[in-house]
Amino acid sequence: MSTTMPPAVPATRPETVSWGADPYADALRSGRGPLFLRRTDGWLLPLEVERWCAGADTADLSALRRCEGTVLDIGCGPGRLVAALAARGRRALGIDVSEAAVSRTAQTGGAALRRSVFESLPDEGSWGTALLLDGNIGIGGDPHALLARSAELVVHGGLLIVETTAADVDERVRVRVDNGYGGHRAQGDLFPWARVGTPALLRYAAPAGWLPVDRWTIAEHAVVEGEFESGEVRCGPGTGAVPEQRPAPGEGRAEPERRAAPERRFVALRRAAPTDRRGAAIPDPTAR
Repeated sequence: MSTTMPPAVPATRPETVSWGADPYADALRSGRGPLFLRRTDGWLLPLEVERWCAGADTADLSALRRCEGTVLDIGCGPGRLVAALAARGRRALGIDVSEAAVSRTAQTGGAALRRSVFESLPDEGSWGTALLLDGNIGIGGDPHALLARSAELVVHGGLLIVETTAADVDERVRVRVDNGYGGHRAQGDLFPWARVGTPALLRYAAPAGWLPVDRWTIAEHAVVEGEFESGEVRCGPGTGAVPEQRPAPGEGRAEPERRAAPERRFVALRRAAPTDRRGAAIPDPTAR
């Protein structure tokens, strides 16, 4: 779920520092945490390493089903999304600055490059969909700059699917990766990060050339048999927020014991085509 920028990148790009630090790489190699983002004031944000290193879950699949064309996963981490798309015959590429993340993606059957989103990338301007899941809208600590860069990567009319925080926040901070154990391998270097809720994302989207086309929430529960159930609430244009219908307790099959998991919220944005002074769409010179 990480990206960075080499020193040669122009100063107009947001400054970031590599996630290649030992705590993050160690967690990806082992497939488990604990792992946190630690703010300078000591506040800790837990990172869901075990979920990232597992297969795509119900919430992930709700986003992958909406993908169009070829898919670029920005900050792919251990590659579960790229692998899930590849298994379905979709052309997908992950990018991440962590060597451990790229290696693990390849092991799961996905394609990945060790590259920053702010570096030159293959097929810029021709991706059908870009993904910013698992909090990756925080990459670089500047959501507007990241959204503007993402608009350079997809075709006119292409999609960007973003996972936002459940809380209504708009926060830019400096953090470090921390495993909570102490010692010389416990923490990485400070780097800028952002946390963005849906209202803040929508404020940043329009100036960067994105139009919202869908919003949905997945409330996921892990059941005792190891299966997953989800209730999806869609809040897109022209739709009411209608949750999936379920049998009432005591009706139909028996209700297994559940352990509630946090809600995950998603927004789909479409890249707006540029227009001339008369409002006519300008053809995309990169279209194939």
